[in-house]
Amino acid sequence: MNFTQSFRLAIKSLMTSKMRALLTMLGIIVGVAAVIVIASLGTGMQNYMNDQFNKMGANLVQAQVYSDGSSRSVDSDDMYALVEKYPKYLSGVTPYLQTSAPIRHGKDEFKHTKLFGVGETFLNERGETMTGERLGEGRFLSYIDVDRAQNVCVIGQYLAREAFGGRALGKSLTVGGEPFTVIGVLDTAADLTEGSSDDTIYLPYTKSEGMGSPSYYTMYLFTSTTRENASAAKALVENRLFKTFQDKDFYFVMTSAEMMDAMNSMLATLMTILLLIAAISLLVGGIGIMNIMLVSVTERTREIGIRKSLGAKYRDIRSQFIIEAGTTSAIGGAIGIVLGILMANILTNVIALVMGTGNDGFVAVPTLGGIGISFGVSVGVGILFGYLPANKAARLNPIDALRYD
Repeated sequence: MNFTQSFRLAIKSLMTSKMRALLTMLGIIVGVAAVIVIASLGTGMQNYMNDQFNKMGANLVQAQVYSDGSSRSVDSDDMYALVEKYPKYLSGVTPYLQTSAPIRHGKDEFKHTKLFGVGETFLNERGETMTGERLGEGRFLSYIDVDRAQNVCVIGQYLAREAFGGRALGKSLTVGGEPFTVIGVLDTAADLTEGSSDDTIYLPYTKSEGMGSPSYYTMYLFTSTTRENASAAKALVENRLFKTFQDKDFYFVMTSAEMMDAMNSMLATLMTILLLIAAISLLVGGIGIMNIMLVSVTERTREIGIRKSLGAKYRDIRSQFIIEAGTTSAIGGAIGIVLGILMANILTNVIALVMGTGNDGFVAVPTLGGIGISFGVSVGVGILFGYLPANKAARLNPIDALRYD
C-alpha cells in the first residue's frame, strides 16, 4: 500500500467519526494556535520597542539620579556644565521631569494627560523631540522660556482638539491653577485618544519643578555628538555623577542601544518561557491522538486481521496508522494556524486600543518561520505519538485478529 492509499484511508477514517476526530485534534489546535499567538505577540512587541528606540535615536543617553536625602546632589546647571566641558562627545542635555497637576480648560478637566518638564534642547535640529515626536504647529520651548520659567506650554493633538477644537495656538489652559499659553502643538503620534501619546503637555522644567509631590529621582536626557560616541558620552556622565555621590547606587546611566538590547533580551527570555508553556498543549494533544489511535486499533482489529490474511505486510499496517495519526495532527495544525493568525489580528486591535498607539503602533506579526515550525511540530507530535498504536496494530497475530469480536 502506497502513501496515497494510506492517506485516503486516513481521511475516510476521520470523516467516519467527525466529532471524535475534532476532539482528537483539539489539543493540537489549541497548542499550535497558542504558539503562533505568543510568537506573533513577541515579534510585534520587539518591532514596536525597536521602533520606539529608533525614534529616540541611537545617540541618546538617559541618566536617572536618585535622591539620598543628603547634601550630595547634582542639578541641571551641573549637567549643562558637563555638556559645555565635553562638546566633542556631548551635544545637549535636558532635564526630563514627569509630574502631575490638575489640567483644566474652562469646565473641562483632563485627568489622564501626561505632564513633563523639559528644556529647550528637548527638540533637536530635525524638529523632533528626544522621544520621537514632531512639532506640527507653532514653536517649541526656547531658552528664554526656560530661563525665565515662563507660563508657556507645548501640547499634543488630543489636548489641542478636545480643549480648543484644533485651534490651540495662543490660547490658554490652567496647569496647577496657573494659566499657561499654548505656543506649540505636536503632530499626531498615536490615535488621538485620552491617555495616549497624543495626550501630552510639555512645560519649561524650571516651571514644573515646583509642581506636584517631590520625585524620588530626576531624569536627564543627553545626546552624544555621534552614535559611535554614545558609549564615551555615557562614561563621562557616570564619572561626573560618581564624583559627587561616590556610590553607583545613587544613579543609573544607559544608552538607548543598551536599553534596546536589554529589553530584547528580557522579551526573548519571556517569550521562550511562554512558548514552552504553550508547547505543553501540543504534548497533551499528542497524548490524545495516541489514546484515540489505540482505541481505533482495538475497534479495527478484525479489519487488520483481514488485511494481513490477504497479504498486507507489517510495514503496510504500521505506515497506515502512522499516516492516519500524522494526517489527524496535520489537519489540527492547519486549523490551529488559521485560528492563531485570526487571534493575533484580534489582539493587535485590542492592544492598539488599550495602548493608544493607533494603526502605526503595536502589530502582532505572525512569521512564516513560526507558522512553519508550529505546523511541523504538530505533524511530528502526531507521528511520534501515533507510532505506539501503529506498532501495536502491525504486531497483531492475524488469526487472533480474525477471531476478535
